[in-house]
Amino acid sequence: MNIQTISKNIFFAVIPITLSVTSCQPKFDDSDYSAYFQGEIVNPNSDYVLFCKDNEVLDTLYLDQHNKFSHKFDSLTPGMYIYRHRPEFQYVYLDKNDSLNLRLNTRDFDHSIIFSGRGAEKNNFLMALNMKNLVDENYKYENYDLEPGVFLRKLDSTHAARTTYYLRSKTLIGWSNDFDIYAKAKLDLHFFAQKEIYPLAHYIRTNQDIRQNLPEDYYSFRKKINFNEERLISYSSYTRYLSMMLNSVTNETEIDFDASRKFDKNIEKLNIVDTLIKNKKVKNAILDNIAFIYLLEDQNLNNNDKFLDRYFELSTDKSQHGEIIQIQEAVQNLKYEKRLPNVPLVNTEGIPVEVNNIISKPTLMFVWTKNTLGHADGAHRRAMQLLDQNPDIQIISVCIDGEHTEWVKFVSKYKHANLIELRSTDFNQMKDKWIITKIQRSIVLNADGTIKNAFVNIFDRNIATTIKEKKED
Repeated sequence: MNIQTISKNIFFAVIPITLSVTSCQPKFDDSDYSAYFQGEIVNPNSDYVLFCKDNEVLDTLYLDQHNKFSHKFDSLTPGMYIYRHRPEFQYVYLDKNDSLNLRLNTRDFDHSIIFSGRGAEKNNFLMALNMKNLVDENYKYENYDLEPGVFLRKLDSTHAARTTYYLRSKTLIGWSNDFDIYAKAKLDLHFFAQKEIYPLAHYIRTNQDIRQNLPEDYYSFRKKINFNEERLISYSSYTRYLSMMLNSVTNETEIDFDASRKFDKNIEKLNIVDTLIKNKKVKNAILDNIAFIYLLEDQNLNNNDKFLDRYFELSTDKSQHGEIIQIQEAVQNLKYEKRLPNVPLVNTEGIPVEVNNIISKPTLMFVWTKNTLGHADGAHRRAMQLLDQNPDIQIISVCIDGEHTEWVKFVSKYKHANLIELRSTDFNQMKDKWIITKIQRSIVLNADGTIKNAFVNIFDRNIATTIKEKKED
């Protein structure tokens, strides 16, 4: 089961765009689609890099004794590819005859990435834009507290400045129309996603429903999006935006977080996609994504069967149906009253810990990553608030990645007798056994360690009640 981790390191850095200037440019035959991809991985986590197109592994690029790799593609279709050095991944765009050299340090993955060689300019631009977008994550939660007029002025001002940066870079580098599809998506959908989530986020954070105060043309940006663009099917900027858009649409008439309505809202999402997207390949991919997420959230078996009936009715890609059924079966391993499977975890002293041996009270466990520190801080603050108000519970915080010393330094800011800090030392095991597919995931355990609810959110307003409800005999 392929589970993508899309969150990345929030650290502001502008990677300069360097234009290659040479006295003579090499000439290539029009039919030559060869390309080179090589690089160095500092502090590698394994001895290889996976080179992928969408979710399919095309090549395994092995590191030599100097932690370097090099590969020539005799014929490579120009386009967006993914390189994975687990547990991280990033995008790379390769054109015909490109000769790219990559350097990165796993201890600061995104921030350390620099390309050189033919084709480097456009890839360095994408990384610089990625860093600019990611730094916004540090401020977006406080921006959601703002009134509509202030929020829009602030967001649109930043969007305009970043558009100027994009246009200047496009002129200087002169990239292809195909590459521009990805560059424009990363630019615009970052801001469109914030507009989608703003009404709900503002309500959650302030308890104020400001939907009636939004301008009449508030959602006009949706008209600028080509929802049928096949090249964006597996591009995280697009898939993340579409997920937020569907959540927004299903809450436009009534903001409702009643867990019992998840089934209705997800059926509505399936129907919206069926109407909105005409391209069958794109439609099937989005339907698969909705089904995947739904099966991890709603554990009503009767609802699941009804949901899958509608999904199978709309999805024409039968090759994915088996995988969706497998996911449903995997989720059953985390059913009520079972225990969490053991996964490799350590405490702040580096000592291995078995999670089932430290449960002594009704317990909430949440996960976080070093790559979204805004969420990590918000989740810890929420945990401290819950513990202050409910001294009879305990909370376990699990970092899914990162270097030990850096992690210890970060969690030292949050001190509470009933807060336990742990770190995963093998995320692949953890994601497969605990079905960790999104960073908002939390788990509620009974005082005896059995699972009460394996799919909750720490920011749910009723989470304290869920934790403290007595286990039925």
